[in-house]
Amino acid sequence: MNGRAINHRVSRRKMLTATMLGAAAASTTALQASAQQKLAQGDANYQTTPKGDQHCGICFNFQPPNGCKFVQGIISPGGWCQLFAPKG
Repeated sequence: MNGRAINHRVSRRKMLTATMLGAAAASTTALQASAQQKLAQGDANYQTTPKGDQHCGICFNFQPPNGCKFVQGIISPGGWCQLFAPKG
């Protein structure tokens, strides 16, 4: 083989490194997807009524019009759960 052909070949080390980087990227993506899963309403002790003056409409985690960053399903602005965190 001439020197030019050798320059176009991929070494085993480079191939192994690329394989390992690909596996690490796939693992990171799987962890991110897992982290994005939300709690069931029952697990968060969600209720459709407020708890005193605490309610989803003033919670940092509430996503208008009817969502939550951490709890699945339709969330009422007048509801409450144990993850309540008042805005500012």
